[in-house]
Amino acid sequence: MAVLRVRGFGLPEGEPVDLYADGDRWTSDPVAGAELVAEGWILPGLVDAHTHPGAETPGQPLDDGILREDLRAHLESGVTLIRAPGLAGDPPDWFGRADESPRAFHAGPWLAQHGQFMEGWGRRPKPADLPAVAAEQAARTGWAKVVIDWQLGDDVMPVEVLREAVTRVHAVGGRLAVHSQHAAGGVVAVEAGVDSVEHGMGLDPELLSRMAAQGTALTPTLSVITASLATINADPERARKSWYVPGASAHARLTAAAVEAGVTVLAGTDSRPHGGIAHEIRALVAAGVSPHQAIAAASWTARSYLGLPGLVDGAPADAAVFDGDPRTDLGQLDKPRAVIVRGKRVHRRVGSQ
Repeated sequence: MAVLRVRGFGLPEGEPVDLYADGDRWTSDPVAGAELVAEGWILPGLVDAHTHPGAETPGQPLDDGILREDLRAHLESGVTLIRAPGLAGDPPDWFGRADESPRAFHAGPWLAQHGQFMEGWGRRPKPADLPAVAAEQAARTGWAKVVIDWQLGDDVMPVEVLREAVTRVHAVGGRLAVHSQHAAGGVVAVEAGVDSVEHGMGLDPELLSRMAAQGTALTPTLSVITASLATINADPERARKSWYVPGASAHARLTAAAVEAGVTVLAGTDSRPHGGIAHEIRALVAAGVSPHQAIAAASWTARSYLGLPGLVDGAPADAAVFDGDPRTDLGQLDKPRAVIVRGKRVHRRVGSQ
């Protein structure tokens, strides 16, 4: 297999880089005969930290063909790493490893309370059993995901149960993500010390400093929440009655405040079709996050949070290459010149050399 080479300006520093894919690792040591596959502005791959590939509609089982299509869409958008905090079933062995798949972390099926979440998806252990079930999942895949609140008026998971789940998950070397869309759930999540809050709609801004101090990340899934808000607001009567509107209306401000407070903010799409990470980056910028920080949330910051280094010697050989600096032209994100995963080129823009 030919050794691939990329050169140009590497982010986040924007300094010149010249890298060779020594198998699945970058090296700056020149390799004779290496194939120069792209020059330009180089990211260590984009990251979608909240995506649920493999099923077209809620409740459907995981489908191998749909999963492959979804993952291919991620790759074509420049995403070389995903985190799936909840899947419709256990993924096949090739998930996250095969050429047609980005690298992947996942939490297996969602864990939820009885009477909550989407019918046909997830597991609903008894509260006393949930910490052990979460730990078993995290021991296998590194992550577990718990839905701690659902519809307005539903019971929020007791903080004692969630705190025990965090303790047990951490004991096996894993991490715990939680779904929360209500203020009460946000309080419980932060009090329990979870590793990441997914969505976080309705989160009290007063909690942000504690999140930053204890390392609780926020994945706001801002673009999909903003789109849902626009749909609801198009019907004034529906908007007047909807529990969704207050939290969604404040969500952009909350996200920008989280970045300002030093919370690790991760970019995640939570939507179909897959491959829309550029929309999430733009939503972060529209909320007041700087382009540099917004792209970081979908690249080097997210990779670091998930344990992968960037464009340095010995790092995994992943990259997305663009003609121009995406920090000054977000439109670049729509058209990666080349995408490399595991030292292999998996996407090249039509017409590029």
